[in-house]
Amino acid sequence: MIVITTPTGDIGSQALGTLLRDANGEDLRVVVRDPGKLSASVRERVDVVVGSHGDQAVVDHAFTGADAVLWIVPPDPRAKSLEAAFSGFTEAAARAFTDHGVGHVVGVSALGRGTPAADRAGLVTASLAMDDLVASAGVAYRALANPSFMDNLLRQVDAIREKGVFTDTVDPGRTAPSAATRDIAAVAAGLLLDRSWTGVGSVPVLGPEDLSANDMARIMSEVLGRPVRYERQSLDELGSTLSGHGLGEAFVHGMVDMMRAKDEGLDAGVPRTPDTATPTTFTQWCEEVLKPAVLA
Repeated sequence: MIVITTPTGDIGSQALGTLLRDANGEDLRVVVRDPGKLSASVRERVDVVVGSHGDQAVVDHAFTGADAVLWIVPPDPRAKSLEAAFSGFTEAAARAFTDHGVGHVVGVSALGRGTPAADRAGLVTASLAMDDLVASAGVAYRALANPSFMDNLLRQVDAIREKGVFTDTVDPGRTAPSAATRDIAAVAAGLLLDRSWTGVGSVPVLGPEDLSANDMARIMSEVLGRPVRYERQSLDELGSTLSGHGLGEAFVHGMVDMMRAKDEGLDAGVPRTPDTATPTTFTQWCEEVLKPAVLA
């Protein structure tokens, strides 16, 4: 039995799709607030537990008989603190992992552990503390150490389409890894299916290359056949924009601190090797994901 949390989210849904295709002989269970967001064909093939995977009764039910769990904390922009949003949300699951003898857990986390900025990186710092909590439950645990997602650019499709511009807070010439969520989901599914691993560790998911914001602008321009430029936003502007959208103070500060740390090299602490690289290039992602969204 493999349990998938956030099965309607970006990574969770793609991991579930891979498991539905490849998990021969494995029972699949999902935890979902709104089962209506699952397709009828998916609901027919999985056991559905309705509710929040932050609730003790829900995870006690969901993890009974489970061999492995994909653990993803949903974003909570209005949480009172980052600790509450990550470790607080995970406390019930950590107890349930132990109580129900779950053997293997794969978590979606972040790069940065061991870097000078790790303890002042906002959302990333909170995510790393969550990893420590899960690891303390006595399960075999693999934290997927992710950089920024290529797919985050989909939030700026309108600006890319209408103005030919995308924004971020990083230095335009700083190169860094980025990964497609489909590759993160594929790594997660592979770990859930091949449970020969033991102990606690992280699995970096670095994509195939480091790119700068200027590199991304050039590639988007080439793929879309129209000029796209990068505009650097200040951290103060980022905070004001997020606050203006109604996000809570803790989340806004956590995002600003994370982006400051990324510009200080938070994602640069792990070398790319055949084991840490993933296949989807930014050019491929733009052709297959961004371009259809821009043209829609």
